[in-house]
Amino acid sequence: MSDPEPCRIKQEDTEELIGVMVKEETEDEEKHHVKSEEETQSETEDSISMERTAVKGLTCTQCGKTFKNKHTLKSHMKTHTGGKPHHCTDCGESFMQSSFLQKHRKVYHNLVVKQEESEEPSDARKAYACSLCGKSFYRQFNLRQHQRIHTGEQPYTCAECGRSFKQLSNLKVHHKIHTGEKPNTCDQCGKTFSRLSSLQNHYRLHTKEKPFSCSLCTMRFAYKQSLQKHRLIHAGVKEFVCFGCKKTFLRAEDLKLHMRMHTGERPYKCSHCDKRFSRSECRNAHEKIHTGKATFTCTQCWKSFTQLGNLNAHMMIHNGEKKHKCDQCDKTFLRPSQLNIHLRRHTNEKPYSCSKCEKSFIRVGDLNRHQMVHIGVKKHACTKCEKTFVRVADLKRHQRTHSGEKPYKCSHCDKRFGDVQILKAHERIHTGEKPFTCTECGKSFTQLAHLKSHMLIHNREKTHKCDQCGKTFLRTSELKIHLRAHAVERS
Repeated sequence: MSDPEPCRIKQEDTEELIGVMVKEETEDEEKHHVKSEEETQSETEDSISMERTAVKGLTCTQCGKTFKNKHTLKSHMKTHTGGKPHHCTDCGESFMQSSFLQKHRKVYHNLVVKQEESEEPSDARKAYACSLCGKSFYRQFNLRQHQRIHTGEQPYTCAECGRSFKQLSNLKVHHKIHTGEKPNTCDQCGKTFSRLSSLQNHYRLHTKEKPFSCSLCTMRFAYKQSLQKHRLIHAGVKEFVCFGCKKTFLRAEDLKLHMRMHTGERPYKCSHCDKRFSRSECRNAHEKIHTGKATFTCTQCWKSFTQLGNLNAHMMIHNGEKKHKCDQCDKTFLRPSQLNIHLRRHTNEKPYSCSKCEKSFIRVGDLNRHQMVHIGVKKHACTKCEKTFVRVADLKRHQRTHSGEKPYKCSHCDKRFGDVQILKAHERIHTGEKPFTCTECGKSFTQLAHLKSHMLIHNREKTHKCDQCGKTFLRTSELKIHLRAHAVERS
């Protein structure tokens, strides 16, 4: 299936259009020795305007772009017609140029296309050989481009940001980032792209096309990069190790993302508010909250989401299936991630450590909330009592003490609560669950606060001191009872 294009002309009209335009120009090129592409590029490598130095005359009637010879114009016209005459006999994928087919077969099928399948003339000789690796080329221009792989030369520099590129075409595409030019528009949703290839990849979201298949299993993918990442799973080599928790990863970029969970680094900032994120895709999804672009809708309750993953997670609420079971206490969960976090309560694993103090946490969200204590900025104030809070969630929870609102209802009885954590603690009375276990004696508790209070028995550390007589106590409650005795004495 060929990719849909914004504009199309009939394939059979292409040859006629080209023939009319180049009838006289080809003779002029031979007489006047038109400059080669390499010469034109070298004269204009310092400016993006080099695109306009091409010899005029061979002009595309669809977009106005000019070319120096019939062959390049013919190749360009295929972007409008959508013609992909070169087909892979192994997987059926089609390509605009035979060179693309050759590269595809070499990379994905470990095959080299025979000479007669190529558009190159059979008597052509690859006269230009690389002195470093021996690879040969038909044109000196292609050899020069290839040699930049060895030398690292990047002669084409962006005048806006100073970034350099090996090829002129890459600079032209990059320059559109600065100009904001996105000439390729999706006719399904209106989204625009700076590259035609990006638009073609985007179309697969609408068509559900998955042309890239894994040769080791039945999985298929819409993008080549997704297939390449998947193949690493079969290789099974996880050479990148986190020194914080010893977790291993297939790719260096996966380890880099994981490390941000330990460091708390959030390099991606929302352009609408001050919120920051560790991953760019999380930032992009968050920004849709500001723009109102919630593209994924639940068919059960019509609630909308900015990410497909969030919709899938939400759908489990309707399905009600909790297939992930804890082998320690038989508790079940909707998602494997929830089970993994729960298991840390049994193992007492706390992989997220605060860089300011020695405190550690089970979840990264708990660490992030704790770190706000060190920042000390309480910018969220209650309008009723002027009490301030670090987080807006804490302020909302506090405001329920004034309003009396109790939105959280127990699933076992009719009791309601203003705090979801209090609800969870209450429901353990019904279920009998005691997830907090003492490592010294094995006794279990329904609440973490009860475990902490119990641990004082083992530690015997009396940290609560009376300011009247200097006597110390294990618990705050014991100190309060003691202080009443002093109050009676004074009266």
